[in-house]
Amino acid sequence: MTPEQINDLRREKYNATVVRLRKVHPELMVMRVRQDVRRQKHKPGQYGVLGLGFWEPRMPGCQEETRIPDAIKLARRSYSLSCSVLDDDGALLDLPQTDWLEFYVVLVRNTDRGEAPVLTPRLFMLREGDRLYVGEKITGAYTLDPVGPDDAVVFLATGTGEAPHNYMLWELLRRGHQGRIVSACCVRYGKDLAYRDIHDELMGRYANYAYLSLTTREAGDEAHKIYIQDLISSGQLENRLGQPLNPVRTHVFLCGNPKMIGVPEKDRETGERVYPETPGVIELLEKRGFQTDQANIKFKGNIHYEEFW
Repeated sequence: MTPEQINDLRREKYNATVVRLRKVHPELMVMRVRQDVRRQKHKPGQYGVLGLGFWEPRMPGCQEETRIPDAIKLARRSYSLSCSVLDDDGALLDLPQTDWLEFYVVLVRNTDRGEAPVLTPRLFMLREGDRLYVGEKITGAYTLDPVGPDDAVVFLATGTGEAPHNYMLWELLRRGHQGRIVSACCVRYGKDLAYRDIHDELMGRYANYAYLSLTTREAGDEAHKIYIQDLISSGQLENRLGQPLNPVRTHVFLCGNPKMIGVPEKDRETGERVYPETPGVIELLEKRGFQTDQANIKFKGNIHYEEFW
């Protein structure tokens, strides 16, 4: 494909521009994009779609593509919208006055599914000013709609699953939420916490907010490794919340690794819900009286989840 053909495809397919790019480290970035059209109204917690053409270059060192679809098509993927909560001057962001969307992206170099990752190796070649595709629709049921003004809110995430929680946290702080708020994120290394400094600042400003960062592969973690599930079973989560995990007045939001979430499956013969072999957060909380959202019957409980892959 000639450079002229590539430029023609970019003009035809792309509808947004990278306006800010913060590389946290070579495999993690926070990216803001501005669409050519007016930004669609949406709610914190929802997701949009990013896309780049298969003709775009890929980051070196990633799993090779053995099967490439039609070269003029776009590689697309849904991403929850993120939020840095504070602006460059340290004030709470005035998001209604902004014209960009923020995304929190980790580079996927390899997969265990046999097919090479198609989008993130291309996203990580972007620079500020480059063009890309952003889906016109922002949607999703993972929102703060069920939360009352005095409810306790607990956000539990792994990795970049923290993205929608940051946006929802901004909304709670903006509206002056009165209930307790705790956000916890589990990553491999401390460097994988792109928003940690912001959360530290927020804890100093808001007495009802606490942030917990967990690492699993730092030197010395072997004897003190703590996962999200451990926070619940050990009581540490309730200690930081400052009150019991009361299903009457607490909403828990889960985003990230499906093993952390632990969505039960329905037994084909008995119709009963069967939890994963390794207990996830859903099992731990349901045993305490919490109820999980069930989209198939349009039931809203107090455990809300968004599986990240």
